[in-house]
Amino acid sequence: MSHTTLQPIAPAMSFDTAPAARRKRFKPARIGIYAFLFSAALYFLLPLYVMIITSFKSMDEIRSGNVFALPMFATVAPWKHAWSQVSGGFWNSVAITVPSTIIPILVGAINGYALSFWRPRGANVLFGVLLAGAFIPVQVMIYPLVWMMAHAGVFGSLPAIVLVHVIFGMPIMTLLFRNYYAAVPHELFQAARVDGGGFWRIFLQVMLPMSLPIVVVAAIMQVTGVWNDYILGLVFAGRDNAPMTVQLNNVINTTTGTRLYNVNMAATILTAALPLAIYFISGRWFVRGIAAGAVKG
Repeated sequence: MSHTTLQPIAPAMSFDTAPAARRKRFKPARIGIYAFLFSAALYFLLPLYVMIITSFKSMDEIRSGNVFALPMFATVAPWKHAWSQVSGGFWNSVAITVPSTIIPILVGAINGYALSFWRPRGANVLFGVLLAGAFIPVQVMIYPLVWMMAHAGVFGSLPAIVLVHVIFGMPIMTLLFRNYYAAVPHELFQAARVDGGGFWRIFLQVMLPMSLPIVVVAAIMQVTGVWNDYILGLVFAGRDNAPMTVQLNNVINTTTGTRLYNVNMAATILTAALPLAIYFISGRWFVRGIAAGAVKG
Protein backbone atom coordinates (compact mmCIF):
# COMPACT_ATOMS: atom_id res chain seq x y z
CA MET A 1 0.00 0.00 0.00
CA SER A 2 2.79 2.38 0.77
CA HIS A 3 4.24 2.38 -2.81
CA THR A 4 1.28 4.40 -4.17
CA THR A 5 2.18 7.42 -2.00
CA LEU A 6 5.95 7.57 -2.88
CA GLN A 7 5.85 7.59 -6.72
CA PRO A 8 5.09 11.34 -7.34
CA ILE A 9 8.01 12.57 -5.19
CA ALA A 10 10.89 11.86 -7.60
CA PRO A 11 9.57 13.85 -10.63
CA ALA A 12 8.82 16.83 -8.40
CA MET A 13 12.42 16.96 -7.09
CA SER A 14 14.01 16.73 -10.58
CA PHE A 15 11.70 19.52 -11.84
CA ASP A 16 12.83 21.83 -9.00
CA THR A 17 16.57 21.14 -9.22
CA ALA A 18 16.95 21.35 -13.03
CA PRO A 19 16.71 25.21 -13.30
CA ALA A 20 19.19 25.61 -10.44
CA ALA A 21 21.66 23.34 -12.25
CA ARG A 22 21.24 25.36 -15.45
CA ARG A 23 21.82 28.62 -13.53
CA LYS A 24 25.07 27.23 -12.06
CA ARG A 25 26.23 26.05 -15.49
CA PHE A 26 26.00 29.58 -16.96
CA LYS A 27 27.60 31.65 -14.20
CA PRO A 28 29.46 34.81 -15.36
CA ALA A 29 32.82 33.37 -14.27
CA ARG A 30 32.29 30.26 -16.38
CA ILE A 31 31.23 32.36 -19.37
CA GLY A 32 34.39 34.46 -18.95
CA ILE A 33 36.57 31.33 -18.88
CA TYR A 34 35.01 30.00 -22.07
CA ALA A 35 35.38 33.41 -23.74
CA PHE A 36 39.07 33.54 -22.80
CA LEU A 37 39.70 29.98 -24.01
CA PHE A 38 37.90 30.65 -27.28
CA SER A 39 39.88 33.87 -27.83
CA ALA A 40 43.17 32.11 -27.09
CA ALA A 41 42.33 29.25 -29.46
CA LEU A 42 41.33 31.73 -32.17
CA TYR A 43 44.56 33.70 -31.65
CA PHE A 44 46.76 30.64 -32.10
CA LEU A 45 44.76 28.91 -34.84
CA LEU A 46 44.11 31.93 -37.07
CA PRO A 47 47.65 31.99 -38.57
CA LEU A 48 47.39 28.25 -39.28
CA TYR A 49 44.03 28.82 -41.00
CA VAL A 50 45.51 31.57 -43.18
CA MET A 51 48.48 29.38 -44.08
CA ILE A 52 46.30 26.43 -45.08
CA ILE A 53 43.84 28.35 -47.25
CA THR A 54 46.64 30.41 -48.86
CA SER A 55 48.52 27.25 -49.80
CA PHE A 56 45.52 26.10 -51.89
CA LYS A 57 45.09 29.41 -53.77
CA SER A 58 46.68 30.53 -57.03
CA MET A 59 48.82 33.66 -57.00
CA ASP A 60 46.19 35.57 -59.01
CA GLU A 61 43.57 34.77 -56.36
CA ILE A 62 45.96 35.73 -53.55
CA ARG A 63 46.63 39.14 -55.12
CA SER A 64 42.97 39.91 -55.81
CA GLY A 65 41.17 38.24 -52.89
CA ASN A 66 40.71 38.53 -49.15
CA VAL A 67 43.43 36.91 -47.05
CA PHE A 68 40.79 35.21 -44.85
CA ALA A 69 38.54 34.06 -47.72
CA LEU A 70 38.36 30.41 -48.69
CA PRO A 71 39.91 29.54 -52.09
CA MET A 72 37.45 29.84 -54.98
CA PHE A 73 39.41 27.38 -57.12
CA ALA A 74 41.51 25.17 -54.83
CA THR A 75 44.71 23.79 -56.35
CA VAL A 76 47.44 21.45 -55.10
CA ALA A 77 50.03 22.83 -57.53
CA PRO A 78 51.70 24.93 -54.76
CA TRP A 79 52.07 21.79 -52.65
CA LYS A 80 53.73 19.89 -55.49
CA HIS A 81 56.08 22.81 -56.11
CA ALA A 82 56.87 23.11 -52.39
CA TRP A 83 57.58 19.39 -52.04
CA SER A 84 59.97 19.50 -54.99
CA GLN A 85 61.87 22.27 -53.17
CA VAL A 86 62.09 20.68 -49.69
CA SER A 87 61.84 16.92 -50.29
CA GLY A 88 65.63 16.52 -50.17
CA GLY A 89 65.70 18.34 -46.85
CA PHE A 90 62.96 16.06 -45.54
CA TRP A 91 65.07 12.95 -45.97
CA ASN A 92 68.13 14.76 -44.62
CA SER A 93 66.11 15.66 -41.51
CA VAL A 94 65.05 12.02 -41.14
CA ALA A 95 68.67 10.88 -41.42
CA ILE A 96 69.68 13.45 -38.77
CA THR A 97 66.74 12.98 -36.40
CA VAL A 98 66.76 9.18 -36.06
CA PRO A 99 70.30 8.75 -34.63
CA SER A 100 70.09 12.13 -32.85
CA THR A 101 67.08 10.80 -30.94
CA ILE A 102 68.13 7.22 -30.21
CA ILE A 103 71.69 7.91 -29.03
CA PRO A 104 70.94 10.74 -26.51
CA ILE A 105 68.02 8.77 -25.04
CA LEU A 106 70.18 5.68 -24.59
CA VAL A 107 73.08 7.65 -23.10
CA GLY A 108 70.74 9.71 -20.91
CA ALA A 109 69.04 6.56 -19.61
CA ILE A 110 72.39 5.00 -18.68
CA ASN A 111 73.57 8.22 -17.04
CA GLY A 112 70.33 8.64 -15.10
CA TYR A 113 70.40 5.01 -13.99
CA ALA A 114 74.00 5.23 -12.81
CA LEU A 115 73.49 8.56 -11.01
CA SER A 116 70.32 7.33 -9.26
CA PHE A 117 71.33 3.84 -8.11
CA TRP A 118 75.10 3.32 -8.35
CA ARG A 119 76.16 6.82 -7.35
CA PRO A 120 79.86 6.76 -8.35
CA ARG A 121 82.32 9.08 -6.60
CA GLY A 122 81.60 12.68 -7.58
CA ALA A 123 78.15 11.81 -8.92
CA ASN A 124 76.60 15.02 -7.63
CA VAL A 125 79.36 17.14 -9.17
CA LEU A 126 78.99 15.32 -12.48
CA PHE A 127 75.22 15.80 -12.40
CA GLY A 128 75.69 19.52 -11.66
CA VAL A 129 78.06 19.86 -14.63
CA LEU A 130 75.55 18.13 -16.91
CA LEU A 131 72.78 20.40 -15.66
CA ALA A 132 74.92 23.45 -16.37
CA GLY A 133 75.45 22.13 -19.89
CA ALA A 134 71.69 22.00 -20.42
CA PHE A 135 71.38 25.75 -19.87
CA ILE A 136 74.35 26.99 -21.93
CA PRO A 137 73.09 28.78 -25.07
CA VAL A 138 73.85 27.02 -28.32
CA GLN A 139 75.45 30.13 -29.81
CA VAL A 140 78.15 30.12 -27.11
CA MET A 141 79.32 26.63 -28.07
CA ILE A 142 79.30 26.98 -31.84
CA TYR A 143 82.87 28.26 -32.33
CA PRO A 144 84.56 25.66 -30.06
CA LEU A 145 82.55 22.89 -31.72
CA VAL A 146 83.41 24.15 -35.21
CA TRP A 147 87.09 24.17 -34.23
CA MET A 148 86.86 20.63 -32.82
CA MET A 149 84.93 19.26 -35.82
CA ALA A 150 87.32 20.86 -38.29
CA HIS A 151 90.37 19.37 -36.56
CA ALA A 152 88.62 15.99 -36.41
CA GLY A 153 87.92 16.18 -40.15
CA VAL A 154 84.14 15.70 -39.88
CA PHE A 155 82.92 19.29 -40.16
CA GLY A 156 80.05 19.69 -42.63
CA SER A 157 79.01 16.03 -42.58
CA LEU A 158 76.19 13.88 -41.22
CA PRO A 159 78.27 12.51 -38.30
CA ALA A 160 79.11 16.09 -37.30
CA ILE A 161 75.51 17.28 -37.00
CA VAL A 162 74.46 14.05 -35.24
CA LEU A 163 77.32 14.39 -32.75
CA VAL A 164 76.37 18.02 -32.04
CA HIS A 165 72.76 17.06 -31.36
CA VAL A 166 73.93 14.22 -29.10
CA ILE A 167 76.10 16.66 -27.12
CA PHE A 168 73.31 19.21 -26.69
CA GLY A 169 70.62 16.60 -26.03
CA MET A 170 72.45 14.48 -23.47
CA PRO A 171 72.16 16.87 -20.44
CA ILE A 172 68.39 17.24 -20.62
CA MET A 173 67.97 13.50 -21.31
CA THR A 174 70.12 12.71 -18.26
CA LEU A 175 68.02 15.08 -16.17
CA LEU A 176 64.77 13.44 -17.29
CA PHE A 177 65.90 9.86 -16.63
CA ARG A 178 67.70 10.71 -13.39
CA ASN A 179 64.55 12.28 -11.95
CA TYR A 180 62.42 9.40 -13.23
CA TYR A 181 64.64 6.74 -11.65
CA ALA A 182 64.80 8.73 -8.40
CA ALA A 183 61.07 8.03 -8.01
CA VAL A 184 61.60 4.25 -8.38
CA PRO A 185 61.71 2.47 -4.97
CA HIS A 186 65.32 1.76 -4.08
CA GLU A 187 64.27 -1.58 -2.56
CA LEU A 188 63.67 -2.84 -6.09
CA PHE A 189 67.30 -2.15 -6.97
CA GLN A 190 68.49 -3.77 -3.73
CA ALA A 191 66.43 -6.89 -4.44
CA ALA A 192 67.98 -7.16 -7.91
CA ARG A 193 71.44 -6.80 -6.36
CA VAL A 194 70.67 -9.58 -3.85
CA ASP A 195 69.65 -11.80 -6.76
CA GLY A 196 73.10 -11.26 -8.29
CA GLY A 197 72.22 -8.64 -10.89
CA GLY A 198 75.07 -6.49 -12.19
CA PHE A 199 75.11 -3.01 -13.68
CA TRP A 200 73.97 -3.91 -17.19
CA ARG A 201 71.68 -6.80 -16.24
CA ILE A 202 69.67 -4.65 -13.82
CA PHE A 203 69.51 -1.84 -16.35
CA LEU A 204 68.42 -3.99 -19.29
CA GLN A 205 66.09 -6.42 -17.50
CA VAL A 206 64.65 -4.29 -14.68
CA MET A 207 64.96 -0.54 -15.26
CA LEU A 208 64.66 -0.25 -19.02
CA PRO A 209 61.32 -2.15 -19.26
CA MET A 210 59.94 0.22 -16.58
CA SER A 211 61.08 3.30 -18.51
CA LEU A 212 58.56 3.32 -21.36
CA PRO A 213 56.66 6.46 -20.17
CA ILE A 214 59.81 8.57 -19.83
CA VAL A 215 61.24 7.16 -23.07
CA VAL A 216 58.12 8.43 -24.86
CA VAL A 217 58.55 11.88 -23.28
CA ALA A 218 62.25 11.99 -24.14
CA ALA A 219 61.61 10.86 -27.73
CA ILE A 220 58.96 13.53 -28.30
CA MET A 221 61.19 16.27 -26.88
CA GLN A 222 64.28 15.18 -28.80
CA VAL A 223 62.51 14.59 -32.13
CA THR A 224 60.79 17.97 -31.93
CA GLY A 225 63.97 19.81 -30.97
CA VAL A 226 66.16 18.19 -33.62
CA TRP A 227 63.56 18.46 -36.39
CA ASN A 228 62.88 22.14 -35.73
CA ASP A 229 66.57 23.04 -35.36
CA TYR A 230 67.88 25.57 -37.83
CA ILE A 231 71.15 27.08 -36.63
CA LEU A 232 72.99 23.83 -35.87
CA GLY A 233 71.92 22.30 -39.17
CA LEU A 234 72.98 25.44 -41.03
CA VAL A 235 76.45 25.44 -39.45
CA PHE A 236 77.38 21.78 -39.02
CA ALA A 237 75.39 19.71 -41.55
CA GLY A 238 76.99 20.98 -44.72
CA ARG A 239 75.35 21.62 -48.09
CA ASP A 240 74.63 17.96 -48.87
CA ASN A 241 72.99 17.23 -45.49
CA ALA A 242 71.05 20.46 -44.94
CA PRO A 243 67.89 19.72 -42.92
CA MET A 244 64.39 20.70 -43.99
CA THR A 245 64.39 23.94 -41.97
CA VAL A 246 67.46 25.23 -43.82
CA GLN A 247 65.93 24.44 -47.21
CA LEU A 248 62.68 26.08 -46.11
CA ASN A 249 64.61 29.25 -45.31
CA ASN A 250 66.20 29.12 -48.77
CA VAL A 251 62.77 28.76 -50.38
CA ILE A 252 61.16 31.63 -48.47
CA ASN A 253 64.08 34.07 -48.56
CA THR A 254 64.88 33.74 -52.23
CA THR A 255 65.72 37.09 -53.82
CA THR A 256 65.04 36.14 -57.42
CA GLY A 257 61.67 36.02 -59.25
CA THR A 258 58.22 36.61 -57.80
CA ARG A 259 57.57 35.79 -54.16
CA LEU A 260 55.22 32.77 -54.22
CA TYR A 261 53.22 33.04 -51.01
CA ASN A 262 51.19 29.89 -51.70
CA VAL A 263 54.37 27.81 -52.17
CA ASN A 264 55.93 29.37 -49.07
CA MET A 265 52.89 28.46 -46.97
CA ALA A 266 52.79 24.91 -48.31
CA ALA A 267 56.54 24.44 -47.69
CA THR A 268 56.16 25.76 -44.13
CA ILE A 269 53.29 23.37 -43.38
CA LEU A 270 55.24 20.45 -44.85
CA THR A 271 58.22 21.31 -42.64
CA ALA A 272 56.08 21.51 -39.51
CA ALA A 273 53.91 18.48 -40.36
CA LEU A 274 56.00 15.84 -38.57
CA PRO A 275 56.27 17.61 -35.16
CA LEU A 276 52.57 18.50 -35.34
CA ALA A 277 51.65 14.89 -36.13
CA ILE A 278 53.77 13.65 -33.23
CA TYR A 279 52.09 16.07 -30.84
CA PHE A 280 48.59 15.19 -32.02
CA ILE A 281 49.18 11.42 -31.97
CA SER A 282 51.29 11.05 -28.82
CA GLY A 283 50.16 14.03 -26.74
CA ARG A 284 48.25 11.76 -24.35
CA TRP A 285 51.32 9.56 -23.73
CA PHE A 286 53.45 12.68 -23.29
CA VAL A 287 51.21 13.89 -20.46
CA ARG A 288 51.19 10.43 -18.89
CA GLY A 289 54.98 10.25 -19.04
CA ILE A 290 55.35 13.66 -17.42
CA ALA A 291 52.89 12.68 -14.70
CA ALA A 292 54.74 9.40 -14.15
CA GLY A 293 57.82 11.17 -12.83
CA ALA A 294 59.52 13.26 -15.47
CA VAL A 295 59.34 16.38 -13.32
CA LYS A 296 59.87 14.74 -9.97
CA GLY A 297 63.06 14.66 -8.01
